[in-house]
Amino acid sequence: MRFIAATALALACTVVAVWVVVAGPANDVDDVGGYHAAASPPGDPVTVTVDAGASTKEIADDLASKGAIASAAQFRVLVAFLGYDRLLQSGEYEFARETPELDAVYRIRNGVVSSKSVTIVEGSRLEEIADAVAAQGIDRTEFLAAARRSEYQFSFLEELRASQRLDGYLFPAKYPIRKRDTGRDVVQRMLQGFADNVPASVEEQASAEDLTLHEVLTLASIIEREAVVPEERPIMAQVFLKRLRLGIALEADPTVQYAVANSPENVSKYGYWKKELTQEDLDVDSPYNTRIESGLPPGPICSPGLDSIKAVVNPAPTNYQFFVAKPDGSHAFAETFQEHLENIQRYGGDPGTPP
Repeated sequence: MRFIAATALALACTVVAVWVVVAGPANDVDDVGGYHAAASPPGDPVTVTVDAGASTKEIADDLASKGAIASAAQFRVLVAFLGYDRLLQSGEYEFARETPELDAVYRIRNGVVSSKSVTIVEGSRLEEIADAVAAQGIDRTEFLAAARRSEYQFSFLEELRASQRLDGYLFPAKYPIRKRDTGRDVVQRMLQGFADNVPASVEEQASAEDLTLHEVLTLASIIEREAVVPEERPIMAQVFLKRLRLGIALEADPTVQYAVANSPENVSKYGYWKKELTQEDLDVDSPYNTRIESGLPPGPICSPGLDSIKAVVNPAPTNYQFFVAKPDGSHAFAETFQEHLENIQRYGGDPGTPP
């Protein structure tokens, strides 16, 4: 009887503690995201698979039996108290040993399969993604070697040549990083992110515009680096598509920045995206330099977000041919070169080459 009473008291204290954390004054149950787990004992993490439709008891018992949590009873009480019985998400989870029960509940409720993750930001070039992944313990060199066309089984990669870099195909999103992951595992996950987020209709729309998916991603990557105001993406797409049809060089500075940063020495001095380009930079000999090369560069210069991708296949119904950046980051668009020169006078910038 004393053991039962002590157990009941412990569970009651747990419930009160949870109420203070997630349901006390000025809190909402969904704010459990603010909870920070206590440090767990050292040792290899354990993997627990939560099957779809598994009961709370089955999940709790599996967690406890594998050492992921100390008390299956506390886990069940927390789930019941928070009303998460039907909200626990299936998946393969990685837990440190003796993870606090509240942390385990939070993660399974929200589908957080690992305590470590990497966020890929729109507009990141492949080397920046490698840096972010390396910060989470994945070998940078291994990741870059894996980020090339090989035996990945995705139809959208079929037009790429063997060993071609996967710039533009690693979809910007947040990805879990598990202790056993290799560089290839992470690349596979990011390619799956592309498959899950980029609708098949994009490739169909591209074909209707006589563009390949690779060309869409290449142009979308330029727009991703150019655009500051989201509403301008479709207008930029119209400008670039028109210039391509007319055989006019795109003259997009982000492609020059990409070419300049292919030199490790330049990266160490200026970062991956040099802000102040010199005339020497604008004249750099590279197939990516759209200041001197007509048409699209060989491939994407970064990972574009979905909005930039959609902008290419849904360009604005305008007739612009030029644009120049304003001090606030937005752009002034022009149909004629004379209008463009007037905008240059007003806002500054390089007029580029007359058509």
